[in-house]
Amino acid sequence: MVLADKAYSSRAIRGHLRRRGIRAVIPQPADQAANRKRLGRLGGRPPAFDREAYKQRNTVERCINRLKQWRGLATRYDKTATIYLAGLHIAAIFIWSAR
Repeated sequence: MVLADKAYSSRAIRGHLRRRGIRAVIPQPADQAANRKRLGRLGGRPPAFDREAYKQRNTVERCINRLKQWRGLATRYDKTATIYLAGLHIAAIFIWSAR
């Protein structure tokens, strides 16, 4: 499942995900909905949208934003993936323990 915002609601992106068997949870922008309604029957039906799954996107984004407050993670100072992962774990431990 891909959770994305309205900016990624193009026909090409949805088609690409559909061909790969990936479920897209992307809200439809107002202008796309208006164009679809203007076309009537030819506009097709609106894409499926799961509100409960979309709420998880907010949780993930907030977590990533908290992690990016650590300058070493945000700017990627570490040269090796192992050191970067260790920094990620330390940041996660600090964030989790601060709750």
